[in-house]
Amino acid sequence: MKTKILVAIIALLFTIQAQSQNYDFGKVSKEELQEKFHSNDSSAVAAVLYKKEEIKFHFTNTEGFRQERIVHERIKIYNKDGFDWATQKVYLYKGTSNSNEKISNLKAYTYNLVDGKIEKEKLSKDGKFTEDRSEHIRVSSFTMPNVKEGCVIEFKYTVSTARKSIEDVVLQYDIPINKVDIKIATPEYYIYNALLNPRASFTPKLVTSQKTTQVPFEYMMNIISINEHHVPGLKSEAFAGNIDNYRCKLSLELTAALNAQKILDKTFTTTWEKVSRTIYESQYFGQQIEKTNFYKDELQAQVANATDDFEKAQTVEAFVKSKVKWNGNYGKYSQNGIRTAYKEGEGNAADINLLVVSMLRSLGVNAHPVLISTRNNGIPLFPTLNGFNYVICSVQKGEEFLLIDATSQYSAGNILPFRVLNWQGRLIENSSVSRWVNIMPNKKSVESTMLNVKINDDFTASGKVSKNLTSYVAYSYRTNNSDISEEEHLKKLETDKGDIEISNLNFENSKDISKPAKLNYEYELSDAIDEIGDKLYFAPMLFFKTDENPFKLEKRDYPIDFVIPYSDKYYVNIMLPKGYKVESLPKKSILEFKDADAKFSYMISSNGQYLQLKVQLDINNPFILPVDYESFKDFYSRIVEKQSEQIVLAKLEG
Repeated sequence: MKTKILVAIIALLFTIQAQSQNYDFGKVSKEELQEKFHSNDSSAVAAVLYKKEEIKFHFTNTEGFRQERIVHERIKIYNKDGFDWATQKVYLYKGTSNSNEKISNLKAYTYNLVDGKIEKEKLSKDGKFTEDRSEHIRVSSFTMPNVKEGCVIEFKYTVSTARKSIEDVVLQYDIPINKVDIKIATPEYYIYNALLNPRASFTPKLVTSQKTTQVPFEYMMNIISINEHHVPGLKSEAFAGNIDNYRCKLSLELTAALNAQKILDKTFTTTWEKVSRTIYESQYFGQQIEKTNFYKDELQAQVANATDDFEKAQTVEAFVKSKVKWNGNYGKYSQNGIRTAYKEGEGNAADINLLVVSMLRSLGVNAHPVLISTRNNGIPLFPTLNGFNYVICSVQKGEEFLLIDATSQYSAGNILPFRVLNWQGRLIENSSVSRWVNIMPNKKSVESTMLNVKINDDFTASGKVSKNLTSYVAYSYRTNNSDISEEEHLKKLETDKGDIEISNLNFENSKDISKPAKLNYEYELSDAIDEIGDKLYFAPMLFFKTDENPFKLEKRDYPIDFVIPYSDKYYVNIMLPKGYKVESLPKKSILEFKDADAKFSYMISSNGQYLQLKVQLDINNPFILPVDYESFKDFYSRIVEKQSEQIVLAKLEG
């Protein structure tokens, strides 16, 4: 009881201190610079001392209402791990000259405490950078000068645009925020629906009000205010997927516009059906699918021997991959046009996958485009054109579906790049018919490893490793290793495996995606065995054992996302050294998490001169909810402990 009271008093004192601080730009205090760690989160590498964001609209006779977003942040950097916060990126929309977003009035300083005095250094021109990220996004970034442990950085800028859509207001970072002040004032002529991310664990209070303005004429401003203290950091951990899906943010959906008489002029309220129709009717989407003449002769030669629709689909996928290379750009709309992409041999995701749809439809195959929101684009809160940023192809034969993304050399039918595996996609049959389809894999990917171990006279270990990988684990391995040199491949294999030397590497089916990927190599391991007295100690999985639990948080507010169901299998054969016998073996064990959503088995036996070990981890449900996090963390800890248990060999007498 006393502890709870003490915690409450400390929190109250911290709140009083925060409220008494001066947050005017440039008023950084010695107390802020002297702070060694965050009072609510001692592990924080940095903290936002103050975040203020104001969004408002100004009326001009030439442009009508113009939007301004004014941002002011003050950030404390505690140690070197927090130096990344000294670089800030501002994403700006590129459209017509009128709708381009522009950044202005940038002021930024770094503050350090030197011999008891506050010294500040201004951001110079050398610290400012601009780059075009895509055809619609420009990034304006700046890196603060003289960044040291314990410093405070502060910046302020304005983004202006004629656009009426409002970017999401981010209310939670990866580091704690001491105080956040948000004010959004929109003219009554534009109606917005305010939505907080329902997947976030932190929920701020929204205060709404109205204010009449006389400039340049009389109208009402609708105001949303947020004033919060102690916003916890959203700490990322292993297998988080897109953590932004669970970040606290405020989205403002433009639903309607009124005319000068304040009568409904246009409604923007939409549905996914309307979004799909709008995209399909674009000349850069639906009209592309109808173009067929430029490839007909070549295509007919390719599919001459294919009779089954899925066989045709796989042939077309391979043909398109050979003809058109992906330029790295996402997109639901064709960038160059499928004809140009075909002729020039390069295009964005839509160029390539709409070309696949077009070819298959020309062959009479039941093929349709599927709109996707990629994993880094998140899951949209409401129907919007920006909710989709990618397109793939779906082929249906009876009740079966084949999903195709021809941008990746190592993807295959129903083996999609991980970037698109984001819950569901919107299949569009035509301008009138669309529906949701599941794009997540339900077939288990398998990685099987055979490890042969010989313990040598000098207590080193040597032997062979054979791996067999199917489905998504094969896709992942090929993507990461098929296009590197053998020397680079060997270095990657040797990383984090102790004092090991790997040789005679053979990577089978590295390019043949129709077969499992296979890997074989020999190894010599110098630090495998501990000799203590006349006994030998070693963990039988050697360099394949999991050394630590990747799940370290006490509590996790977002799911564990393994993306795919998979099975990880190990078969270990150990030849005992001459003159030694088994004194003790780890016990057999079977662990199960939540009705076999995950299962681990560890089976070991002795057979004369040999020991046989079979270890298997099955992730049957790749999506673990936050409510089950602690239970799964304990399950995984027991796996780590089991793999660390040692075999003990004793020297034979005489």
